[in-house]
Amino acid sequence: MSPNGSDRSPRRPMRRKLLQAMTAGLVLATATGCSYNWEDFPRLGMPTPVTEEAPRILSLWQGSWAAALATGVLVWGLILWSAMFHRRSRTKVEVPPQTRYNMPIEALYTVVPLIIVSVLFYFTARDESKLLSLKDKPDVTVNVVGFQWSWAFNYVQPVEGSTGDAKTDKNLAAIPDRFKEDFPANAGGVYDAGTPATRNPQTGNPGPTLWLPKGKTVRFVLTSRDVIHSFWVVPFLMKQDVIPGHTNTFEVTPNREGTFLGKCAELCGVDHSRMLFNVKVVSPERYEQHLKDLAKKGQTGYVPAGIAQTSHEKNRETNNL
Repeated sequence: MSPNGSDRSPRRPMRRKLLQAMTAGLVLATATGCSYNWEDFPRLGMPTPVTEEAPRILSLWQGSWAAALATGVLVWGLILWSAMFHRRSRTKVEVPPQTRYNMPIEALYTVVPLIIVSVLFYFTARDESKLLSLKDKPDVTVNVVGFQWSWAFNYVQPVEGSTGDAKTDKNLAAIPDRFKEDFPANAGGVYDAGTPATRNPQTGNPGPTLWLPKGKTVRFVLTSRDVIHSFWVVPFLMKQDVIPGHTNTFEVTPNREGTFLGKCAELCGVDHSRMLFNVKVVSPERYEQHLKDLAKKGQTGYVPAGIAQTSHEKNRETNNL
């Protein structure tokens, strides 16, 4: 009982403050969400996919969140249940009966995590294998060259006004022959290269612009001229490292026209934050015209692709060891 004769508990002011804080937090959360587009909620923070392959990545992302939420609800439920029904009893017993071990419970919290990890591993490995598979003959091949601190794009295909052969071009010598097998014959090619100061003429966004045709399978051959970079087109929902001395490849099929943002996702030096680029997806006709325009500007042939790759057999173990 308080000194003034009332039985008001000193905990009540604290509870009132807690209730007020929770109310203010709820108001703040709902107020800031007024401009949120609820149609975007199912993607859980991911941008709208713009390639045929991206929904597979989005599905994996959503499934991982669903598994995490289910696990969280179970854990939170057990915590609340324990706090509510196993708190100190009214008899003021300080030490309740102790359970030394419980074999079913110990088996449960050992087996369940293994099942969760195994399921996540299966779906991740399945989708990764599908996303990194390559077709025999892609419609378009682009050699993406990363360098401090911008990008160059070698369009590997025959273009009117450009002569040569990508399979023998010395500037592409850093790309191993096994990656050149699917290069088109007599692909003189054209290129475009940027600097951190380059800007897209339509949007004003920084960086050079990579043009791609809608509905065509595009194979990216990734090479670096100096350090490790990472090629990331945000709405592709996929990125891959650009490693000096090691060539990476993957394919996408853009299915939506527009200009999208890309960036380097690997800390590569002092101007890493300026290593930006744009991806412009257009109709196949506009894409072909763009390549002809590059040829008319004199941007024929290819810029140096990167550091020559050592043989992949170099570090292989032998039976003679």
